[in-house]
Amino acid sequence: MVVLPMLFPEYITKEVKTFANSKLNSKLDFKEANLSFFNHFPSLTLTLHQFSLKGSKPYENQDLVSANEISFGINLKTLIFDRTVTIDEIYVSDANAHVKVDEEGRANYNVYKSDNEQNKKTDTSSTSLKLSSIEIKNTHIIYDDKSTKMLIDAVGFNYLGKGDLDKAIFDLDTQAKIDDFNFSYDGEIYLKNKKVNANLITQINTNSLNFIFQQNDLKINQLPIDFKGKLDFLANGYDIDFKVQSIKSNLHDLFTALPPKYVTWLEKSKVKGITDLTFEMKGKYIKQENLKPDVFFGMNVRNGELNYNKAKLPANNVYLNFRAKLPSLNTNELVVNLDSLYFNVGKDYFKAKFLSKGLNAPHISTQAKASLNLTNFNNAIGINGLDLAGVLNLDIKANGTYNATVHKMPTLNGTINFQNGKIKTKYYPNPIQNINLIASVNNKTGFLKDGSLYIEKGGFVFEGKPVNVFAKLNNFENINYDIKAKGELDVAKIYKVFSRDGLALKGYIKADVSFKGSQQDAQTGNYKKLQNKGTLLLKNIAINSTYLPKSLIIKNGNFNFNQDKMNFSNFTATYGQSDFLMNGYLQNVIDYALTSNAVLKGNFSLYANYINIDEFMQNASIGSNDAKKQKPSSPTQTGVIVIPKVYDIAIEAKAQNVSFNDLDIKNISGKLLVNQGKLNLKNTNFTVAGAQANMDILYFNQSNTLAHFDYIVKASDFDVKKMYNEVKMFREMASAAKSAEGIISLDYHLSGKLNQNMMPIFPSLEGEGTLSVKQVKMKGFKLFNAVSAKTNKEEIKNPDITKVDIKSKIKNNIITIDRFKFKVAGFRPRIEGQTSLDGKLNLKMRLGLPPFGIIGVPMTITGTQENPKIKLGKQTEDLEETEYNPTPNNVQ
Repeated sequence: MVVLPMLFPEYITKEVKTFANSKLNSKLDFKEANLSFFNHFPSLTLTLHQFSLKGSKPYENQDLVSANEISFGINLKTLIFDRTVTIDEIYVSDANAHVKVDEEGRANYNVYKSDNEQNKKTDTSSTSLKLSSIEIKNTHIIYDDKSTKMLIDAVGFNYLGKGDLDKAIFDLDTQAKIDDFNFSYDGEIYLKNKKVNANLITQINTNSLNFIFQQNDLKINQLPIDFKGKLDFLANGYDIDFKVQSIKSNLHDLFTALPPKYVTWLEKSKVKGITDLTFEMKGKYIKQENLKPDVFFGMNVRNGELNYNKAKLPANNVYLNFRAKLPSLNTNELVVNLDSLYFNVGKDYFKAKFLSKGLNAPHISTQAKASLNLTNFNNAIGINGLDLAGVLNLDIKANGTYNATVHKMPTLNGTINFQNGKIKTKYYPNPIQNINLIASVNNKTGFLKDGSLYIEKGGFVFEGKPVNVFAKLNNFENINYDIKAKGELDVAKIYKVFSRDGLALKGYIKADVSFKGSQQDAQTGNYKKLQNKGTLLLKNIAINSTYLPKSLIIKNGNFNFNQDKMNFSNFTATYGQSDFLMNGYLQNVIDYALTSNAVLKGNFSLYANYINIDEFMQNASIGSNDAKKQKPSSPTQTGVIVIPKVYDIAIEAKAQNVSFNDLDIKNISGKLLVNQGKLNLKNTNFTVAGAQANMDILYFNQSNTLAHFDYIVKASDFDVKKMYNEVKMFREMASAAKSAEGIISLDYHLSGKLNQNMMPIFPSLEGEGTLSVKQVKMKGFKLFNAVSAKTNKEEIKNPDITKVDIKSKIKNNIITIDRFKFKVAGFRPRIEGQTSLDGKLNLKMRLGLPPFGIIGVPMTITGTQENPKIKLGKQTEDLEETEYNPTPNNVQ
């Protein structure tokens, strides 16, 4: 036993590596190997130290399995007498297995070569795999499938599997135990720190990598589960047929297997009853072919009882019949059937039925009836952090399809009566109290026009201040409304009652408004029939949201309602560094509030000391205060400014300072029109780099990362040097002007696309116009330096150019310059040709010699602006154009 392992170590190690190379598509490696009878007595075992097995593409550089050591049991008889290495046992301990599947369904476990691949090469190995036992101890297994958004994390995985594993088809008898089992889907944790025990019989077909689960007795914590079915591993997905059941189990045992937030509740609760659970998944999951399995879930509860913290009145007689079907994981075909839900709390009761088919145009059938003292109900079930009171009486029925495009909705008949209510949460010390609501809904025909909602009485008291609401809505196709609201609210305090991550509010609202009229009258301009009036006062309203790049703060907002108009009076607000003072009105407010496709109209005068346009980019980087809270490695996300299509607003705007992409604009004034998703600046005057300019701009976004612009600008007598130093876009489009000095004017029309950073996409630009040179010293231009060197004329090196109009056109990344001529030191140069926006040159030049330029020297200028090349002669080659080819994701 001591000597025998010493006779074969190199031979066995070589044979194992040869066998692995012939069978695997991935890399198997280990530092060293040794043989011993004593590791797993009485078996002769080969132990591989510092073992690792890489995954298949696209994870070929990451470990699929790693372990300090893995041992293989060697059949002693075949080793001695047949000189063949037959592996019949595998022992794994303290290992890590990390199965990964990417968004496209590509997995890292496809490491085993198919029979066809193996047959392509002659198998010289005398090693075979004829397993009869697999033992795994204290192993950490992670299954991370991004295509299905499923994550399984099993810590302390212990496994013993036995069977005739050398056969192509065999039964595997398994005992498994997991100390800490975690399961999450789409980021939501469903099982955490659960203990799992299992006795399984699984039929395995190694030819097709097929698993048939014949007998599977599982226990998750205390909940017994029977698991049967099959799983076929395909090259690009799975073929699944699972059925998981727990029949006639104790309801208490079910709660032990639920997500972690219920475990604490269970420690203080008494739970009785019998439950049946069924989960089925059947079909192929192949992402590339858009194949997805059908899913079914069912649950029954009988004779249930819930009693939290020894409540005087428990929730008893709990009955539940629930079914859900999701064919092909298609949410639009989702069927949810709550056939019945019933329970008592003392003499009070709640009963309901609910059936829903589909999501886009769902068919709904529901009945709900209740008479509940919420204090008793809350005590019985113990909702964590929530204190409820009041008497609720509910009676509602609905049946039919909701489809707004064909003006259909379910038939409705229902009433709700909630008296002396109270809501208190753990987020705020004082409750919302004296909640009273008497309301009814009705629709007898199933058409939108026959729907109605009547809030006879609605109100509450918060922090000693009452809020009262009355509302009557009829005809949901053309809403007739009668709404009154009066009260005061501290927004920050009431929001804390219903605290929610990712959103924070604060400020003060005082309302005394009434609205009465019809949606049709508002749409058609029949304002005499509207009776909308009242005031709404906002102060220091701050909105912080994960959906807003910056904080929007309404410092003061006075709103007066008159018919269809909402008048703004000295409305002041800030957004990041930007500030606004507005007066004017919004029109069609009621229609806009009541429907999703109504257009909000308005007319304003706006004044600002400073506006930072970059802050309005859809995913603009967070402010400096918020940035300190972010991880240093967090990338800055950007996006174009998105213009909603539901606005028709005109603004006469004035701003002292405007910042956009390192461009400082002063004293801007003009008319801003926002209509049908387009922004139009008309006859806008401003000062940039000390020069007066006038511009018209048309802008609209085509997606979240692509926008179109059309820009007309006229700028008179601006300083070239100052413009170059202060305007980033000018530096990028006229980089050769770096050392130029003097005065020029510009009259240009330019259009094109902007990328996600609101910067122009050069190949998309088209335009034409004139650059007028009043008096410019072309100092440091390498083009003229090169011409001077080629002609030995020092006077041309830094020429002074006066009164020259340079006309050009831009298309496909090329600037085409019309012929122009000028005088310099007695010479009469004439230039025409092309330059590209990335600095390439293809120019023709004629250098007219003194005194009259009749005799001239022709030359061509190629190369780049940084390195121009001068040749005598007339022959040139056109620059290669770059056409704008948008990606398929960009809307054109």
